[in-house]
Amino acid sequence: MITRRAAPRSARPVGVHVPVAAGLASAGLGYAAGVGAEVMQVFVGNPRTWTPGEGDEREIRALRAHVEATGLPVFVHSPYLVNVGSPADAVRARSAALLAQSLLRAREIGARGVVVHTGSSVTADRDAGLRRAREALLPVLDAMPGGGPPVLLEPMAGQGHMLCAAAGEIGPYLAALDWHPQAQLCLDTCHLFAAGHDLTAAGGVDAVFSELGQAGIARLRLIHANDARDRCGSRRDRHENVGKGEIGLRPFWELLHHPATAGVAFVAETPGGREGHRRDIATLKRLRSRPAP
Repeated sequence: MITRRAAPRSARPVGVHVPVAAGLASAGLGYAAGVGAEVMQVFVGNPRTWTPGEGDEREIRALRAHVEATGLPVFVHSPYLVNVGSPADAVRARSAALLAQSLLRAREIGARGVVVHTGSSVTADRDAGLRRAREALLPVLDAMPGGGPPVLLEPMAGQGHMLCAAAGEIGPYLAALDWHPQAQLCLDTCHLFAAGHDLTAAGGVDAVFSELGQAGIARLRLIHANDARDRCGSRRDRHENVGKGEIGLRPFWELLHHPATAGVAFVAETPGGREGHRRDIATLKRLRSRPAP
């Protein structure tokens, strides 16, 4: 298990999404330690069903104790089915309930936030989708007393009728939520690239943060460090190992050294299993320590 204290705020800890089917603590912590993770992201239930995970109290207590003892940053990713912008009342209701359950479990384990996709309007009426997202999310955001873990809104790759993909769409989405203090931000490099942000171009990373603006940067808590299998603007959400796809190494170095990412955790959601994760973490750590790639 991991015994070191978490890296200082400016250090940008790096890690991966870890499998926890065999136990949040007994499996998740061992996997994280084995691949050299300084931060980990988990599911707290089956990500492809509407049924919330019952949770193993012993595993929950063990993970919480480890987090408190070591300062290990942990994030929760909500199930993929959640869509707060859906025109179907039942889908929105189940989405809100499942997100609320994920937030409660995140609080139990001492997680620093719950990632949720910003959703799709399903139809071409984006304004209606934003209104529905507001109606679904605000009660959930209001219901976390005592400074519980925030919701980390994750813009998507731009496929279909996604409500938020480009960096410039994040501000209007947050405005629809009245800039609620519990609404924070997670950026995914593959999603940004697929949505049309050319991170490989000169000034490409700076351009993302310029478009995001200081209000958005202040809410950035997590970056999903994923390379992309497809070209910029593809609107295809297909992840690749760091440095092995169309993004390449340089943009990850720029992100790891950019003032906007001070204190922000980097989590890879990449293929290749344990060995792939070990290599991606090693690559990110190497880039973090280098003056230039």
